[in-house]
Amino acid sequence: MFAWLSSLELLGYEHQIDCMYGSATALYLLGEFKEARSRCEAILRSKPDSRTAAELHLASIDAIEEEEERRAKQIAIGGSAAVAVLGAAVAIGGMLLKKR
Repeated sequence: MFAWLSSLELLGYEHQIDCMYGSATALYLLGEFKEARSRCEAILRSKPDSRTAAELHLASIDAIEEEEERRAKQIAIGGSAAVAVLGAAVAIGGMLLKKR
């Protein structure tokens, strides 16, 4: 469906804004938040009063920020786990060296 809407845009279909909004919605639902945001921005440049495009634009921005926040948390958890494993290895190594 997404490709179909994009091809209508390229062919100069009369309702291009509707096609662009449909494409943006499809991209959002597929998790392509940056591309959805970009489509909404294109709509808003030519039709700044589009409430639906503005709402989808804000939703895309929120989704991008949530995705980045989730990635940062995953990195922090991975880093903390690595530090804990390293600390345990150093402690065990220290105990083994003291026994000798």
